[in-house]
Amino acid sequence: MTRDTSGTAAPDAPRRLYADPGLPDRVFRGVARDGGGLVLAVMLLVGGFLLYRAWQALSRAGWSFLTTETWEPDAGRFGIAAVLVGTVLIALVAIAVAVPLAVGGALYISEYAPPRLRRTLISVVDLMAAVPSVVYGLWGLFFFEGKILPTARWIATYLGWIPLFRVDGADPSDPLAPESVYTSSTLVAGVVVALMVAPIACSVMREVFSQAPAGEREGAYALGATRWGMIRSVVLPFGKGGMIGGTMLGLGRALGETIGVYLIISPVFEIQWHVVQGGASSVAALIALRYGEASEFGMSALMAAGLALFLMTLVVNFAASSIVARSRSGAASE
Repeated sequence: MTRDTSGTAAPDAPRRLYADPGLPDRVFRGVARDGGGLVLAVMLLVGGFLLYRAWQALSRAGWSFLTTETWEPDAGRFGIAAVLVGTVLIALVAIAVAVPLAVGGALYISEYAPPRLRRTLISVVDLMAAVPSVVYGLWGLFFFEGKILPTARWIATYLGWIPLFRVDGADPSDPLAPESVYTSSTLVAGVVVALMVAPIACSVMREVFSQAPAGEREGAYALGATRWGMIRSVVLPFGKGGMIGGTMLGLGRALGETIGVYLIISPVFEIQWHVVQGGASSVAALIALRYGEASEFGMSALMAAGLALFLMTLVVNFAASSIVARSRSGAASE
């Protein structure tokens, strides 16, 4: 305390503290800042390049580019309504199949598997994430598609009253009806993409689950919880952010998958809501299919489709970041 000229006590002014971060911290801060800026610059350059190349097609199509189903750029009739819906449906089927597999696999590896088996399973999952997508596509085309046709027929027979699972032109009462109406469908492509997505999501979730606090685990056991009770009350709340992040990371991979989908689907340029019925579409597969034969204007239209996919992926990633920021791993267990 200090006294002013009148003799009354006045509080001391707060001291301003300053700590020199040192050269290593300054270098690290600069590298991190420049790296983040470089990533943003590259993203803006990619978006600007796509917009520049797509402007010719977008200026002619206008807003009808988002509502037109056909794809005939040279005739002036083109849009991404059908391929955009197909892309979203394939991604949703993939996520619906991959997330339960990823969560179950991550929980088994982190909580149930013996140490020696755990190391083997981690290596196998990481190896599956590194397999090229063309290998999954060939496997789905020559092996998996024939095996899933009875399941697709069963779904159409007993769940066909749901519009999503209805198959036009199929006769469930005829056991000799051809199964070609079920081939090259959204279901087949979605399941194959799910096998590409599941290892990535599983690796993220397993890493988060393994970091659950040991003290809280032991506390749950001390209160009489079973292993599943401990997982449900400690591990899953702690890993909620990681589960969301892994799911969104897998969704971004599913939205942009190209070769695996291209090898399986039979492209149709109309909105196809029936996931079991043959015929599907995808933005990435469309670009791969028409790139080699496109004219100058057709190439601009393909760039416009790529721009739409780029923006959709950005929206998904930003939404994932905001969700993870509001539900950080461990926030519910603190």
